[in-house]
Amino acid sequence: MSLFKKIFSSQKKETLDKGLEKTKTTFFSKLSKAVAGKSKVDDDVLDNLEEVLVSSDVGVNTTLKIIDRIEARVAKDKYMGTDELNSILREEIAALLSETHLGEEREFGIPIDKKPYVIMVVGVNGVGKTTTIGKLAYQFKKQGLKVVLGAADTFRAAAIDQLQVWADRVDVPIVKQKMGSDPASVAFDTLSSAVTQDADVVIIDTAGRLHNKVNLMNELTKVKRVMQKVVDDTPHEVLLVLDGSTGQNAFEQAKQFTKATEVTALAVTKLDGTAKGGVVIGISDQFQIPVKYIGVGEGIEDLQVFNKYEFVDSFFNIEN
Repeated sequence: MSLFKKIFSSQKKETLDKGLEKTKTTFFSKLSKAVAGKSKVDDDVLDNLEEVLVSSDVGVNTTLKIIDRIEARVAKDKYMGTDELNSILREEIAALLSETHLGEEREFGIPIDKKPYVIMVVGVNGVGKTTTIGKLAYQFKKQGLKVVLGAADTFRAAAIDQLQVWADRVDVPIVKQKMGSDPASVAFDTLSSAVTQDADVVIIDTAGRLHNKVNLMNELTKVKRVMQKVVDDTPHEVLLVLDGSTGQNAFEQAKQFTKATEVTALAVTKLDGTAKGGVVIGISDQFQIPVKYIGVGEGIEDLQVFNKYEFVDSFFNIEN
């Protein structure tokens, strides 16, 4: 149990607890019904638990992994009371997340050997992509890093305007062209400007449409290729933003984008307004891509670096 005895930032933890409140309340309400009248974890309890996890948007494949792990522990221990189920679930979900999240990032930061560090952000419209970029820019700037934004989602004028609003709010430079411009051209100009300004971080917004996967794939490949003319091995990170409140739809989006481009990290937004927080566990496990950031509120500080222990601790409402 000692791995949960970490010292969390109290303010961050309070925000996380509050953000996951709906998920926790719904999950434990279902869990209580699943074990009602039972003192021992048996096949019926496991069947009910499977239903609870699937209906909490953990996903079928991940749910089956969790059930298998618990079955193995029941077989090993010969007897397991339902009163132990919370702590067992907590431990097994943390262990599952550990397979994807090998290390833990505690703060917003970038590798010191990459300058500028280039992040290409992908995701469908409406998931909180532009807001996530703005909040990331704010956090990086707060760390003393010089940030440049690139408005390469030229498909919608609103996307360019929204990113401009965030650039003004955070007070960081933005490179943009008019709507309909070549996204790769915007990316090229952004990196060229960042190199000239000796910037530390570049965040490139990209178009968020999935109606034609081939076009999306071609466009993202072209953006990458053109960026590499300015800075080798870019982008250093491809961040897929998913709306946690859409549950299973987020799985489908992850599936489509991981086919279209090499996604290296995930940001799951809008967890504060939903009971579907279990989607974080399922997506991380199913796609074997680490969740790097989570959005747990509307405030500029409410984008957090994901930490599996903090998340599981909040999810299960552990008493410290």
